Amino acid sequence: MRTQRQVVDYSLQKRALLRDVHNGKVGTLEVCDASPYLKNAARFHGEPTDDRCPVCRRDNLTLVHYIYGDELKQSAGQARKVAELPALAMTLREFQVFVVEVCQSCAWNHLIEQYVLGQDALQADELDQGGAVASSASGRHRETGSSSHRREGRQ
Repeated sequence: MRTQRQVVDYSLQKRALLRDVHNGKVGTLEVCDASPYLKNAARFHGEPTDDRCPVCRRDNLTLVHYIYGDELKQSAGQARKVAELPALAMTLREFQVFVVEVCQSCAWNHLIEQYVLGQDALQADELDQGGAVASSASGRHRETGSSSHRREGRQ
């Protein structure tokens, strides 16, 4: 996605957690704890992948994209399909996307990525391509906002 920025990848954290599961330091009941809401979001809004579950290896994983941001109001915290994100990015200034992988069979779930989308990136691209000279000459300034919503991956 063109406007994707501030990407945080949790693959190293996932790898360390899976190593602990396979070594017996962490039980599968501790990591296979997806809530019924998350499993329903995966069923109705998730994007299927070709990757097998790293814990049970029975089912393919599903990616669920949750959106958060001040401009979303009542829609904040909802799961959305990937196809809906570009339209939201063109209409909203800034919002965060959290990507969670879910196994429908064993309830494995893990936050795998988070990033920011929105029009602010388009405006920054325009400034980088020569709009900065015109903006500074006319005395206009663009303020950048940041979402106060932060979420951490599983420790």
